[in-house]
Amino acid sequence: MTDPDASQREQRHAERRFDIEVQRHLTRNFLTHLVHGMLGQTGFRLLNTPTFLPAYILLLSDGSDFLVGLALALQSLGAAITPFFGATLIEHRRKALPVAMQVGTATRTAALVIAVAGLFLPPGIALLVILLALIAFGMFQGMQGVVFQFIMSKVIPVSRRGRLTGLRNFTAGIAAAGAAWLGGEWFIGNEPTIAGYSYILLMAFVLTSLGLLALIFMLEPESPVVREKSATGINWSRIPVLLRSDKAYRRFVTARSVANLGRLAMPFYILYAADHTALTGPNLALLTIAFTLAGSTSNLIWGALADRGGYRRVILLSLTLWIFATLALFVTEGVWLTSLVLFGIGAAIQGFQNAASNIVLEFGEREDLPMRLAISNSSSELATTIATLSAGGIATWMGYEAVFIVSITFLLAGTLLIRRQVPDPRHRLS
Repeated sequence: MTDPDASQREQRHAERRFDIEVQRHLTRNFLTHLVHGMLGQTGFRLLNTPTFLPAYILLLSDGSDFLVGLALALQSLGAAITPFFGATLIEHRRKALPVAMQVGTATRTAALVIAVAGLFLPPGIALLVILLALIAFGMFQGMQGVVFQFIMSKVIPVSRRGRLTGLRNFTAGIAAAGAAWLGGEWFIGNEPTIAGYSYILLMAFVLTSLGLLALIFMLEPESPVVREKSATGINWSRIPVLLRSDKAYRRFVTARSVANLGRLAMPFYILYAADHTALTGPNLALLTIAFTLAGSTSNLIWGALADRGGYRRVILLSLTLWIFATLALFVTEGVWLTSLVLFGIGAAIQGFQNAASNIVLEFGEREDLPMRLAISNSSSELATTIATLSAGGIATWMGYEAVFIVSITFLLAGTLLIRRQVPDPRHRLS
């Protein structure tokens, strides 16, 4: 018979060996994640910022707000579908880095297709290819989000994650701001072209690829506890069990999804700005720099707040800032004031996204972490899909102001849910 006490002792020894390995390689892994995040996020910010890609699609679609909303909705739909596949790929493995390299490569390949389609294909065909590539890009991003977050949770202790994400996002924001300025000045200029946007997105692909290569220097310890590999693939029955077993986590998933509905305005910030200022290359660069620099500078503050007071506090503060910054859009005119408002929105979005992603790591047991990440990421991306698709129709028939009002409503609802129903998991007794 198996001795339960001996099994528990072995488990404690395995956990202790794991912690020793984490501390032994902490400096190396911290620096590796910093470089990986700086380069990778620089590229992904250029791809995901609500400036270049929406303007690129608007130009290819001959000014269709609906197609801009559809394109971004397809990306979110892809990201909503696949987090569970990412969790299934890694939860039974002692090491997840090989999977991360494969999924990361696929994500960047889709980004490359989005970039080069505008260079080599007629606008109508390029738009169709980009829509399909955005689905693939979102699907691989959905898997990548789970895998990369899981790896970070293994090698970076919770007391250092806020510092890492703050530094990572600060350096990535500075680099992305510089890349945005170069792209706006060199590739777009005063007369935006499809080729100009393609070159900017191609630059983003190169930067994200260099970031992925940095991960080869990471030393990942073997997980002390893993799930047995499921013979049937995704074990869907575990989802309701996880949600029922942790009321605070279940309420967090709901609140995060509601707040994520507020992202429906994301593609339309820059299009609204185009109605109030000339959308030249330099102006587009300035707006992008404001958005990206906001994320970089504010994340030093968000990271410090998270380490000291927990990620729940950061979520509440960032959502509040997001609401007030969106309200300010209604009274701004000119490129400089609009840049200031986008600075506030960028700071808020970065704070919310990073805190909402990292707080998930603090709920529940280690062996359930991949599935918890999948549940929260999938539900939030599904909410974004619905919101962004709806926003295209709202913008087309009711105007951008209506989009912003709906966005504020969801952001406020998410804030109230977090405040009233979600305790900080770091400070829970259980």
